[in-house]
Amino acid sequence: MSTYDLTYLLVPAAAVPAAFWLARRHAGNAPVSPAALAACGSLLRLVSHLQQHRGLSSGWLAGDEGFAARMMARRADIEALLAALSPLVLAEEKYARPCMTANDLALFRHQWRTLVDTLADGSVEQNIGRHTRLITRVLDWLDAFGEARIELPAGRRLPPGLVRNYTHRLPALAECLGQARALGSSVAVQKRCPAVSRVRLMFLAARAETLLDQAGAAAGPVGLRASEAVRGLVVAVRTGILDAGGVSLSADAYFAQATRAIDAVFAWAGDCAADIERLLGERGASFGAVAPTAS
Repeated sequence: MSTYDLTYLLVPAAAVPAAFWLARRHAGNAPVSPAALAACGSLLRLVSHLQQHRGLSSGWLAGDEGFAARMMARRADIEALLAALSPLVLAEEKYARPCMTANDLALFRHQWRTLVDTLADGSVEQNIGRHTRLITRVLDWLDAFGEARIELPAGRRLPPGLVRNYTHRLPALAECLGQARALGSSVAVQKRCPAVSRVRLMFLAARAETLLDQAGAAAGPVGLRASEAVRGLVVAVRTGILDAGGVSLSADAYFAQATRAIDAVFAWAGDCAADIERLLGERGASFGAVAPTAS
């Protein structure tokens, strides 16, 4: 093969990463979609409500009827959020590669309603697993929106890690704590911790500490308060649920403490959303971010 032939073959190959770099550089000057930012806020709230419903329904299935009223309230909140997501998803479908489609949302709504309709027929473990699969799907959408619709178009207008905290690390931390809340609540109701639950709670406590360390390098006052709440919950899991002397926390007390820690993490995510709005506004971007609210 001649030198000319090699050059002919290599130039297109070399052009691929160069074109990708130019595309990313150009994207870094693109506007951030208002609908995408609103979708991120709604998806975070949906995660929060699904997590609460998972914990409340797990306590209810374990035999505590006191969780029933709050469980029904969370169902109403989830239905309202699913309805609010519809116009945001329609806006997202205008992209060549949408992060979320109307079909995705319709399938999710069907799976959610099936879960509700068959809730009483399953075990606590089945309930946690079904909720967790739905929450994981929402977290995937949130991560996709963060990367494609905020981080990429914003480029260097935002500090490294801010969007990742908002749409990935902190939601993952909240989900880790949400699983610990659901499982720990059922353990506290039964006043016994089976071996499988013990192993899972030990893993979740360690995982929460790892995620907290990853997210907390540049935490401000809101982040520091959340860090304190998370570390307090980890201590409660290890001493009040997993202690060799037995389960010493009541289901209500444990659920309340776990909820405070999770709400603190969502407040931290809301602080990240406010920082994103402020920084992009200072740099001339036009958009409207919707921060998550603790619940």
